[in-house]
Amino acid sequence: MNILLVDDHQMLRDGLRAVLAQEPDLHVAGEAADGRAALDACGSLHPDVVVMDVAMPGLNGIEATRLLTARAPRSKVVALSMNADRRYVQAMFEAGAWAYLLKSSASDELIRAIRAVARDEKYVSPAVAGTVVEALVSRPNAPVEPHDQLSPREREVLQLIAEGLTSKEVAVRLHVAVSTVETHRKQIMAKLELRSVAELTKFAIRAGLTSLE
Repeated sequence: MNILLVDDHQMLRDGLRAVLAQEPDLHVAGEAADGRAALDACGSLHPDVVVMDVAMPGLNGIEATRLLTARAPRSKVVALSMNADRRYVQAMFEAGAWAYLLKSSASDELIRAIRAVARDEKYVSPAVAGTVVEALVSRPNAPVEPHDQLSPREREVLQLIAEGLTSKEVAVRLHVAVSTVETHRKQIMAKLELRSVAELTKFAIRAGLTSLE
């Protein structure tokens, strides 16, 4: 079973690789340090399972999972996070993840999760199971989240702006014109009824679109 490790911390990736190397049926085919690199790696490696960090700079795990699910549905995502917040758990499953674990979980739980999703089974860490149940119970009456109005590209632009990148830097990162970034920024602010970059940043943090870890 080929696995792609995605996390912006080299030390964590090294630890995960060492753990998985002890299992004869699991093979770490590659690593990526952010969501965008993960998408590129999936295009060439075609992993069976992607162990995906949720909070990463540039392109977070939620957006990367959403894009990966659309582009490579056979690659199943196992979310790995320090955060048990309901917003993150619910957002990852809605994006297409098959499992959600906390980084504090024992290594054997990660192995169980990987094998479970390989059998087309969902897996939730016991530490966040209550969060999932709460989300399911309250979902019928839950209001539409403001950021649901944004397109995938607008969420990417919002995250990068919130991380302090200028319009020119965002344009370079996304390989688009500066004017295109400015258009996206204006559309984002209009949809969210925000008036400044500071307000955009606060919104992105509250919505879990940028790293809190």
